[in-house]
Amino acid sequence: MVKVMATGTFDLLHLGHIYYLKEAKKLGDTLVVVVARDSTVRKLKHEPVNPEEIRLSIVKELKVVDEAFLGYEDDMYAIVEKIRPDVIALGYDQIHDEKQIKKELQKRNMDIKIVRLPKYEDGEDLNGTRKIIGKIISAYGFQKKMERIEGKK
Repeated sequence: MVKVMATGTFDLLHLGHIYYLKEAKKLGDTLVVVVARDSTVRKLKHEPVNPEEIRLSIVKELKVVDEAFLGYEDDMYAIVEKIRPDVIALGYDQIHDEKQIKKELQKRNMDIKIVRLPKYEDGEDLNGTRKIIGKIISAYGFQKKMERIEGKK
């Protein structure tokens, strides 16, 4: 049995996330997903819209996912030691450097294949959390502008 590990924030789940997880699952028999902690998301990206427990619960409900865990805050490799995957699947836009990951894993006596998956390309303009947030803000701004024009506020 080949165990694949995928990682991410998975805030405002979208088709890009689903594509990433489906492609990761194709690399093995079991897909284990690590959901980033709120503190990690704040450091690397933005304030999460959904708290970590909700993001984890949503990911666990996806049929492509066999298991899901929250990551560790201080040592991102500790969860890898716990899961012991055969393959780590990285998303096309994840900031992690494959060579650096491989080097750190070797220090910990883990020989794990690292695979960088391609970008989801389906013409969908909402396949990114930032795009979704931007569209919501834009729609809200338009609504407020129309209310002022119509004299509702």
